[in-house]
Amino acid sequence: MNLTPFVVIWALLATGVILLAVYRFRVANRTDELIHVHDAEANVIAEQMQVAKKLESIDRWGKVLTAIVFLAGLALLGAYMYKVWLQTSSGAVIM
Repeated sequence: MNLTPFVVIWALLATGVILLAVYRFRVANRTDELIHVHDAEANVIAEQMQVAKKLESIDRWGKVLTAIVFLAGLALLGAYMYKVWLQTSSGAVIM
């Protein structure tokens, strides 16, 4: 059983998590930390709400993708351990 395609898929998913984290950092870096409440600042309030909504969406996808990467990594580890166990129990050399 060759695990290389699964490792490549897992690495691509992990890279996606890292890229999503970088994107979230860049979006969050543009935010204004002050709370604006005056009517004169309506455009700033709308922009803050838009950025907050975008951050919520990024966070939701980040959590889902992180969970998928974690579970896939555990499954990959389990498959590798099973492969090693089969090879050592049959007396084959691991390569």
